[in-house]
Amino acid sequence: MLRACVILIVFALLMPTAFAVETKSDSSNTPKIQWQAWSDQVFEKARAENKIVVLDLQAVWCHWCHVMEERTYSNPAVERLMNSSVIAVKVDQDSRPDLSNQYSDYGWPATIIFNSDGTELAKRAGFIEPDEMVGLLQDLIKTRKPEEAAKKPAIQFSAAGSLSALLRKQLVANHINGYDTVNGAWSNGQKFLEPDSVEYALTRAKEGSAKERQMAKQTLDVQLNLLDPVWGGMYQYSTHDDWKHPHFEKIMNVQADNMRVYSLGYLLFGDSKYLATAKSIDSFLNKFMLSPEGAFYTSMDADVIQGKHSDAYFKLNDLGRRKQGIPRIDTHIYARENGWAINGLIALYEASGDKQYLDSAVRAANWIIAHRAIEGGGYRHDEKDVAGPYLGDTLYFGQALLSLYAATADRQWLKRAEDAGNFIESTFKQADSAPGFVTARSTGSAVAQPEPLLDENVAAVRFLNMLSRYDANAKYKTMAETAMRYVATPAIAAKHKIFVAGILLADKELNSDPIHITVVGRKEDPAALVLFKQAQKYPVSYKELEWYDKKEGPLPSGAAEFPDLDRAAAFGCAFKRCSLPIFAPEGIAKTVDAFAKMQ
Repeated sequence: MLRACVILIVFALLMPTAFAVETKSDSSNTPKIQWQAWSDQVFEKARAENKIVVLDLQAVWCHWCHVMEERTYSNPAVERLMNSSVIAVKVDQDSRPDLSNQYSDYGWPATIIFNSDGTELAKRAGFIEPDEMVGLLQDLIKTRKPEEAAKKPAIQFSAAGSLSALLRKQLVANHINGYDTVNGAWSNGQKFLEPDSVEYALTRAKEGSAKERQMAKQTLDVQLNLLDPVWGGMYQYSTHDDWKHPHFEKIMNVQADNMRVYSLGYLLFGDSKYLATAKSIDSFLNKFMLSPEGAFYTSMDADVIQGKHSDAYFKLNDLGRRKQGIPRIDTHIYARENGWAINGLIALYEASGDKQYLDSAVRAANWIIAHRAIEGGGYRHDEKDVAGPYLGDTLYFGQALLSLYAATADRQWLKRAEDAGNFIESTFKQADSAPGFVTARSTGSAVAQPEPLLDENVAAVRFLNMLSRYDANAKYKTMAETAMRYVATPAIAAKHKIFVAGILLADKELNSDPIHITVVGRKEDPAALVLFKQAQKYPVSYKELEWYDKKEGPLPSGAAEFPDLDRAAAFGCAFKRCSLPIFAPEGIAKTVDAFAKMQ
């Protein structure tokens, strides 16, 4: 669009950078900070030694994380405080979704400071200058008093599985008013494509909103400033409230979301540059982020030399860049990131009709199933997880499995998606029947216990609701409503003043029927395949595509019986009724548009 035991993280030595390390002449006599892994033992040690705990959540691809390592954590005054009065903990946020999701609002690097009993004392987002860090540590070491921002208010959860009319109106206004009419996109300070906002705008544009159409097109156009013209792939964001100061990291959720949204934009607007952009992102993934076995890596670093801004480097051509080296690739293969990538690839396959993108998605899915599946239908994050399992891995890979079913009509993918839904219910449902699904089963720590998170519960509503459409089991709809009760809570939904479109999409989908197109015919019939691929091109994201081949038995959705025709046909369905048979591919959009207007 988008945060137990001991974890051992080995960090490579940082290369020299253009940033001067602020050290004194006695730096050679100052011991380096003794970083530890996140565990309960950290807090036991802190209590025994009367120290506070500093958690440095960083990302291996993050420019300012490298700068903070070089400038702040190498400063002698900071080092002395950290070694004398602090237990220092460092975690790669990509490796620990439970901690990452808990503190994702604080950006990377995120600095969370705890008392020895686990009470949060302070939270900071981004780079902290050495002098500021010294002052912050000195104050908290002395007072042990939590800052107001570190306190968590009590929340009264919604009793309804949908937004109230008043809250919905407020969120729509936030979405409209949060748009930058001058520079484009829904963001201030940093410019980037927020996927839910664009998807919601595309949805409303399809329904006839000229304003949302203009906002979607402007955002898709200006986001092209962040497309790497040499290697493809999207830079994460630009600073200075414009599109001219990119930060060059390329992380999987950005690549996958852009690939998906540009594919949908192409289907709606027919602009070939949008399809070319999605293909360019796929090209980058294949060149730099694809494992030999066909699964996807996690990220490319922002810097070729860690801590040195790489503006000059990324202005070079391919040969010039390669002479200086390739920015670090994080070669961890996570189930969550591969779920994101598969969803992007399926969207590109549907938009282009090119089977290579489907084949790539299937290879990645099969690898994750073979190497990350766990008993009960869920998925690990990495090869070995020190905590978890994490909701995000099963949730986003479950979405990918459902996308594969929609793209292929192969029921094996639907069965695995159902298993993922069942695992979510058994593993992440709150024990006290409170709404929402928690981000992890366990952190392995008494501190920072897993909580429901807005983004994940928005995704859960959308996945589980769609699963309930494809599968006649009402359980999945009930689960979606459980997640929506969390999402619809005013104190949670109104927390974000701009990025509210995911909430609106979840509410809209849960309370309306998707565009439903069923192809009837033998799967080996080329004419039926042409109809099915044409149905995939219908330009909305909320659609239910089915292929009824009578030799496979009734559709899992329990859809109405279809006539036994002598040739392949498509049917548009809504309001528990279906259209007359559509034999020509070009007739699908016209018929479905008519049903959509009735809805």
